[in-house]
Amino acid sequence: MNTFSAECRAFLLKGARTGKLATVRADGRPHVVPIWFDLDGDTLIFTTWHTSVKANNIRHDNRVSICVDDEQPPFAFALIEGTATLSDNLKEIVHWATRLGGRYMGQDQAEAYGKRNGVVGELVVRVTPAKVVFQANVAG
Repeated sequence: MNTFSAECRAFLLKGARTGKLATVRADGRPHVVPIWFDLDGDTLIFTTWHTSVKANNIRHDNRVSICVDDEQPPFAFALIEGTATLSDNLKEIVHWATRLGGRYMGQDQAEAYGKRNGVVGELVVRVTPAKVVFQANVAG
C-alpha cells in the first residue's frame, strides 16, 4: 500500500475539491464520474448508491483510479490508483454521509445530508491506494 505524503494529504483535504473516479465496466469501457471524498488515515472514502454504475463496476473489478486537481495556476494534481471495497454497514454509512455532507456543504448542513444519504441502499466505498502520484506547481 502506498501512503499520502503530508503535502498530498493537505492538498486533498483543502476546500471541497471533487475527485474524478475511474472504474472499468464489465465490457472493458472506462467510466469516470465526480465524487465527494474524505480520508480515513491512508484510505480514501466516498459513498454511492448500491445500483450505481460505479458500484456495479467495483463489484465486477475493484481496481480504481481517482484524480483530484487544482484547476488554478500554478496547477496541481493527485492521482490515486488502488482497490475499492464496498460496505453496507448502516452505522458507517450514516457516519460518512454526515462527514461528507459537512465537508462539501458546510457543517451547518452535515446532519441534513447525513440523514438524506445515510440510508439503506447507500454504500461506503474504501479505496486502498497501491500508488499515489502528487504534483504541485505543475506550471512552475
